[in-house]
Amino acid sequence: MHLSELSSPKDIKDLSYEELDVLAGEIRQELIQTVSQRGGHLASNLGVVELTLALHRVYDMPKDKIVFDVGHQSYVHKLITGRNHTFQSLRTFGGIAGFPKRSESEYDVFETGHASTAISAVLGMARARDYLKQDYQTIAVVGDGALTGGMCYEALNDAGSSKTRLTVILNDNEMSINRNVGALARHMTDLRLSHGWSSTKERVKSGLRRVPGIGQKVYRFVHLSKGFIKSLFVDEGFFTSLGFQYFGPIDGHDIRRMEHTLRLAADFDGPCIIHVLTRKGYGYDKAEQQPEKFHGVPPFYVETGDSKSLDTCPGFGEVMADTLTEMARNDPRIVGITAAMLLGTCLNRLEEALPGRTLDVGIAEEHATTMAAGLASAGMRPYFAVYASFFQRAYDQTIHDVCMQELPVIFLLDRAGLSGHDGETHHGIFDFAEVLPMPNMTVLAPRDLQELKAMMQWTANADGPVCIRYGRQGIDMSGSCPYHGFRPGKWERLTQGGDVTILAVGSMVTAALDVAKRLRALGFEAEVVNCSTVKPLDEDMLLENALKPVVTMEEHMLTGGFGSYVSAFCTREHLPAPMLCFGIQDRFVQHGSRNQLLKYLGLTPEQMTGRIAVALQKRNRRKGGHT
Repeated sequence: MHLSELSSPKDIKDLSYEELDVLAGEIRQELIQTVSQRGGHLASNLGVVELTLALHRVYDMPKDKIVFDVGHQSYVHKLITGRNHTFQSLRTFGGIAGFPKRSESEYDVFETGHASTAISAVLGMARARDYLKQDYQTIAVVGDGALTGGMCYEALNDAGSSKTRLTVILNDNEMSINRNVGALARHMTDLRLSHGWSSTKERVKSGLRRVPGIGQKVYRFVHLSKGFIKSLFVDEGFFTSLGFQYFGPIDGHDIRRMEHTLRLAADFDGPCIIHVLTRKGYGYDKAEQQPEKFHGVPPFYVETGDSKSLDTCPGFGEVMADTLTEMARNDPRIVGITAAMLLGTCLNRLEEALPGRTLDVGIAEEHATTMAAGLASAGMRPYFAVYASFFQRAYDQTIHDVCMQELPVIFLLDRAGLSGHDGETHHGIFDFAEVLPMPNMTVLAPRDLQELKAMMQWTANADGPVCIRYGRQGIDMSGSCPYHGFRPGKWERLTQGGDVTILAVGSMVTAALDVAKRLRALGFEAEVVNCSTVKPLDEDMLLENALKPVVTMEEHMLTGGFGSYVSAFCTREHLPAPMLCFGIQDRFVQHGSRNQLLKYLGLTPEQMTGRIAVALQKRNRRKGGHT
């Protein structure tokens, strides 16, 4: 049976272990080739090939329900469940998603994209099964890094005390996106050191049985005391104290052993943990040697592992981190904070330059936010760099622990706007709606790299909380639109025009300038304003433009976004509302390149120019003006 012949998981159930080894090799080749062309999460998927094969051989999917925590390690699952012929469309517009997607396959029973959610989800499914008197298994596949998130502990505590039948596969590969941190990581290390327990047990069993006369009796006594003897090798008390039956550690690349253990767990009437040891990047030497680099990668050359990207402009995260490092050299109060995204947010630059000045708290955004508040209350200047979509997890802490106390915590929201190929779970398009209603919060959005640097420097003396949002891809406007300095609360007029004022935020400033050129060709003069301070609004400039039609542009949801904020001000001041507000309608946005998604959403310069021109023509006809 070859990968190209698979149509469903049933096709692998009767394969020999030799045939499974061949299939595993083909799956790894497909993963490497496709991700090298499309980008995506490679190292984690290479590490779970045998584990995923074993799961689909033991369990009857989709009757039995498997949930992959985070979800970026679900590529093998997709290949096995009938999507092998379309897999090369991975992460492309209209193609296979990079995470589980219920609309994509009946085998994707729950959508994931953020860490630490799977145990809660499968506990809910297990309880639904029990309420409805149905019969199926529920399985959560959770990485050891996800256990640094508090939600996992809440779910484990609930599941263990309820005695509900479910299985948690703890995929222990010693690394989430960054090397795991904290006490749990040390506990997992102790468990990993016990990998020899099973083989030791077998040697003791065999030896005792061979002792003449008393061997069998001694073996029975030892077997009854196996809990005590195992405790000499394995500290499994963390899980058993929560009410879980513990199995492991098991070699996650040994399908035979994995199947045996999974069948034991399937027969167990209660919650159980299977501790599996895997290796990220397994089967591709470049990924094995640098699993952090190959966690999430752009297209790359298989032979060398080098990226195919030719972009020479530094990203926003790089400039942020370099600027923060310069600031920290001169201010001992400054400390960077990351929630297991040291490389993704580029804070590794600060840590390398000034060891000890970066705190990695694990996948725990809520904790990171309140800890930052504690640091600020005691005289430090904490900078929490976090993806905009992950920042959603710290909503309550930001309001209650930071803003209410007006503490100088700086939130650096990376990947704001359309994140591209990772899709719905990773687009940073809700942050304005989160932070704009928060009293005491200043909200900034740089037009380019120069302005980001200026904003960072200004925050060193800010009196309260500040949120700076920026995308991944750097923007350098220095050649086409010279920068004249950042003034908080004051907007920057980039062009003059009497027909319409375009208020643009962050990444949309360059698009607004393009729109202004296109409008000029149609006979309209547009004023473009860089609204770098989103909160507080530059009310003076809004009042100055009260007599002209206004258009807003943002890479964010329309509801609760910049346009809504401007509209609310206009209503309060009895001014005309904006003629048009460009942003994202009330929908979740699929995966694809940023340019494809902008077109899909009607946010390209061409599309926006057309709508503005039509609106201006209608307005002029009503006033009897030119057409």
